[in-house]
Amino acid sequence: MTTFERLKATRDKRGTGFWVLLDPDRLDKEDLVQTTVACVEHGADAILFGGSFLISTNFERMIREVKGVAHEIPLVIFPGDTNQISSAADAILFLSMVSGRNPELLIGQQAKAAPTIKAMGLEPIATGYLLVESGTQTTVEYVSNTKPLPRNKPDIAMAHALAAEYLGMSCVYLDAGSGAGAMVPVEMIKAVSDYVSIPVIAGGGIKRPEDAEARAEAGASFVVIGSVLEGRVDTGLIRAFSDAIHTNL
Repeated sequence: MTTFERLKATRDKRGTGFWVLLDPDRLDKEDLVQTTVACVEHGADAILFGGSFLISTNFERMIREVKGVAHEIPLVIFPGDTNQISSAADAILFLSMVSGRNPELLIGQQAKAAPTIKAMGLEPIATGYLLVESGTQTTVEYVSNTKPLPRNKPDIAMAHALAAEYLGMSCVYLDAGSGAGAMVPVEMIKAVSDYVSIPVIAGGGIKRPEDAEARAEAGASFVVIGSVLEGRVDTGLIRAFSDAIHTNL
């Protein structure tokens, strides 16, 4: 069973998958390890590692530290550039930023990374990445030099997500981005989830369990939290997110 098949099997069992994004630029080694242990013990289904364009030079060392305690659940890289690849992970989100028109992020970086991923034997999960307007300029928007999809135009998101599916991608990721002023709207998640037949990942700016629950109920296959856990290891909060997101429990 591939890592992605394992993630989908967990989603099918629990209703919606609960993923936690750990950014090594925002957490030190001790916090990364402690947060990972808490996530494994209190209901997370996977750890995403990365997410920053200004990644730490200790990426390889830190991902191996996380893998050492995350062995019970999948560890998946969420890369910001081609330097964020490691054989220590179980898989990598092979992202194409289909919401933008920057060719470097549509295919340029992917062509550079593909041979390394193949040589490492790392499982790629082809993912159409859709950045959604959040009310403020995020790091992703600034660094990628792309415009996000308008948050009040779900039909535009639907068309981009369907294009990603027709291009053969395994899933789509609706993201408000790091530092989001507002989350991806529930209405957009529902519209996209109803329109495509591939899994939908939703993340960015989710700070309360009830907000995560609403996105699970809207049809997201996987809900991602991240910044809400930075600076603290709150096992009660992790459990609350797990209970809210796992709709079949």
